[in-house]
Amino acid sequence: MSVKLRKRKNANGTTSLMLDIYNDGERKYEFLKHLQLSNGTTIADREDNKKRLRQAEAIAVARAAELQANDYSMVSDAGKKTIITDWMQSYVDRYNKKDKRNMQGALNRFADFLKEDKKAGLTFGQITPLIIEDFIENLESKSKGEGASSYYNRFKKMIKHAYRKRLMKENVLDLVEKKVNGKAAKKDILTLDELKVLAATPTESGEVRRAFLFSCVTGLRWIDIKPLKWAGINLKAKSMVVGQSKTGEPVYVPLNDTAIKLLGSPGRPEDIVFALPTANGANKTVKAWVKRANIAKKITWHNARHSFGTNLIYNDVDVLTASKLLGHTSMKHTQRYVNAAREMKLKATDKVNIEM
Repeated sequence: MSVKLRKRKNANGTTSLMLDIYNDGERKYEFLKHLQLSNGTTIADREDNKKRLRQAEAIAVARAAELQANDYSMVSDAGKKTIITDWMQSYVDRYNKKDKRNMQGALNRFADFLKEDKKAGLTFGQITPLIIEDFIENLESKSKGEGASSYYNRFKKMIKHAYRKRLMKENVLDLVEKKVNGKAAKKDILTLDELKVLAATPTESGEVRRAFLFSCVTGLRWIDIKPLKWAGINLKAKSMVVGQSKTGEPVYVPLNDTAIKLLGSPGRPEDIVFALPTANGANKTVKAWVKRANIAKKITWHNARHSFGTNLIYNDVDVLTASKLLGHTSMKHTQRYVNAAREMKLKATDKVNIEM
């Protein structure tokens, strides 16, 4: 078993760092993308390169310790010296699930918190329950709605993984008493009438238009629709199958006539259905489009899913069916759409008041 740090020169003058890992007769390479060295033309660049090199060496030591700990069922002493944010960044770089962007966001917030608290360079040997509780308060003060809870859950996922890799003698999360109190913020939804107005309003990107409206009539998340391929779509059966982002279990979604029209002509099974920009780029287009349609609501891509769920309940689809269509693992998640639909019906009833 061995872990060696390797360097590879790039055509643009930079140097990539990677780990050459040999274990159980197999060799694999792990690129440390976040620690790429610059061409070192200035003193500041050279100092930064030295710092990145030291971080890469620390990760190599930690990775070797992980392998050794797994072989001998022992807790790694290297964890005491391993910088948490460096290890987490390496973890995120290797992470291949659909919420990778959210995992990176959780790491970025933890790194920012440590800088503000003058604890940059915190190691697994130094982390305490009080530090994590301070991080929770930091998240709650800077996040809206379920943001704090979402980021903290992903932070916990990384800490638990580090514990399983024996970088800590005990799971520090077990001693954290504070809970995240962030509640779901009320999210705007687009009614069917507003969707008709939006569909009739021109926008600069036909692909964003197609994909966003498709999300509104199928409930697909951005992380599901961005990589969507024709292989999962059966136009004859008017159905679609996607991997549920949280559980990995397949979710079968029926396609109505609007969804099929938005799909257009089918491509090859390996082809991407929608040629979309980045999430930020798509949301900018959606916001401008909604404003052009004179819809006074704060709408991003995730509101498409909320619109789908709420419109289902509003139009008397039972909660269990709606939950299955949305791929929810708990009825608790569907309840928010029930509440939103109830509010819509109350507002509709208010319009037929009679002055007495």
